[in-house]
Amino acid sequence: MEDQNNAKKQMALYFIFAACMIALNYVIQKTNEIVIAPFICGNFGTIEFLQLFYCSNTPNMHELIGSIAAVGITYIIKFFLDKYIVFKKSSLKMKETSQEFFKYFGFAILTTILNIGIQFILTNVFNAPLEISFVIALSIGYITKFFLDKKYVFTKEY
Repeated sequence: MEDQNNAKKQMALYFIFAACMIALNYVIQKTNEIVIAPFICGNFGTIEFLQLFYCSNTPNMHELIGSIAAVGITYIIKFFLDKYIVFKKSSLKMKETSQEFFKYFGFAILTTILNIGIQFILTNVFNAPLEISFVIALSIGYITKFFLDKKYVFTKEY
């Protein structure tokens, strides 16, 4: 019974942190779009490297870079929240933490592909509204990731 309550608590915390990371991801991307990109491109956009890899609008590179940065930042923050708060692992050893991080990141990539696939199918095959597809895909992805993390990432007792 205690294990079941602990699993429910872990899952609740996991999803609360996931919701927080979705919000943080959005804030980072909007900050990049509204503040950072106009500043960089307005003041330094004549530098060829920045023009090509950040300020170009065909494709919209600052949006891509902002999205990559937001995902990277939120993955790192979520990893540490999950490790130390959700799954209560206390090891600070670099070897164990790096092994956990690489497994965590690998499962993040797999579940992101799962999210994109589910959202694509729901939106394009079943004509579901984007918002409903997004919520269903994220829910399935985070549930899957929770169980993968619990079983394969944060397994060692320290």
